[in-house]
Amino acid sequence: MPHTIDALLFDLGRVLVDIDMSRSHMRWAQLAGVSVETVDARATAKLMGSAAFHGHERGEITDAAFFAHLRSTLALDLTDAQFLDGWNAIFLGEMAGIRDVLARVRGERPLYVFSNTNKAHQAYWSVNFADLLKPFAKVFVSNELGARKPEPAAFAAVVAGIGVPAQRVLFFDDAASNVQGARACGLRAVQVTSTADIERSLADIGL
Repeated sequence: MPHTIDALLFDLGRVLVDIDMSRSHMRWAQLAGVSVETVDARATAKLMGSAAFHGHERGEITDAAFFAHLRSTLALDLTDAQFLDGWNAIFLGEMAGIRDVLARVRGERPLYVFSNTNKAHQAYWSVNFADLLKPFAKVFVSNELGARKPEPAAFAAVVAGIGVPAQRVLFFDDAASNVQGARACGLRAVQVTSTADIERSLADIGL
């Protein structure tokens, strides 16, 4: 029933803003003068999911330290500015239809964002998507919480910040692991493949 949900919580990447991580590889390859296949091969096993990647998202290491990790791991002779250029190339634009959905539910329930992100990305999207983020009461980010999805500590901190029981929060995320983690912490959660998934879930609770 509608009254059982007191807050709506949204992931950022691929829920509010479309992203494509492969664009970083393409840009770094271009800047370094190597093939994108070379960058892909070096990055696949060593970048995503690495301790440095997660530490960057928890705010445990600086942008400069992370770019030094990239320089070593990918064996690319790029400056920090060049790594940042490619790092921010992942952002494509708003997810189709999401602005209309937010406009419709704004005022019906308080809206929040919870993103696994790092300071470099946060500096980019907080400016370039500032208008899209206006309806949200608060944006929770892993690098400020010191914990990232799907860690229970991350969800506990966000639920405490929202100030309602976990079971009264409806969470939207594109990653199955994050949806499962949210459910394990008592939140209601929906895996998102497109904005239509959000619309269906909102209709189910009368919004």
